[in-house]
Amino acid sequence: MAHDHDHDNELDPFAARVRALETILTQKGLIDPAAIDVIVDTYETKIGPRNGARVVAKAWSDAAYADWLKRDATAAIGSLSYTGRQGEHMQAVFNTGETHNLVVCTLCSCYPWSVLGLPPVWYKAPPYRSRAVIDPRGVLEEFGLTLPMTKKIRVWDSTAELRYLVVPMRPKGTEGWSEEQLAGLVSRDAMIGTAVAKEPT
Repeated sequence: MAHDHDHDNELDPFAARVRALETILTQKGLIDPAAIDVIVDTYETKIGPRNGARVVAKAWSDAAYADWLKRDATAAIGSLSYTGRQGEHMQAVFNTGETHNLVVCTLCSCYPWSVLGLPPVWYKAPPYRSRAVIDPRGVLEEFGLTLPMTKKIRVWDSTAELRYLVVPMRPKGTEGWSEEQLAGLVSRDAMIGTAVAKEPT
């Protein structure tokens, strides 16, 4: 029997299920694909990860804010109006010269959307979720981040009740930079812990 529709063979099983569900809901008139596109674009380019980068930049620039972020990340982040879906309960963990922090959700894919935007595909993948706990140093190396053996790696497991934001170390040579300039050095991956802040050029 001939079929006149395209198959999503290039998609992974999860993405194929999402595509099929979206198609059915669209055909029933329950959703508007254009509206979904706007929501996705909002989370990818407007809500995050720019929001998180601004939080980090403020912490680098303002010692009092950094202290507040350490004590009560939910309130400190909320003061910048970055609240909402999956960002209700936050904890900030600060990288230091001795310790590097890495965030994972071993149960599913808990992630602070309001601060970091949409989670990357690899964050939700079983290999990352399992190996980040078992072999964090090896996982970081696969991301291109090789840390000295003397540096401790601490892994934080996000849950439905608590999500984490990694505050990377401020790069040298950025004294006197504005918060906007500093935010440009902070990537989503640095706030998950699979990267560090960019060096100034």
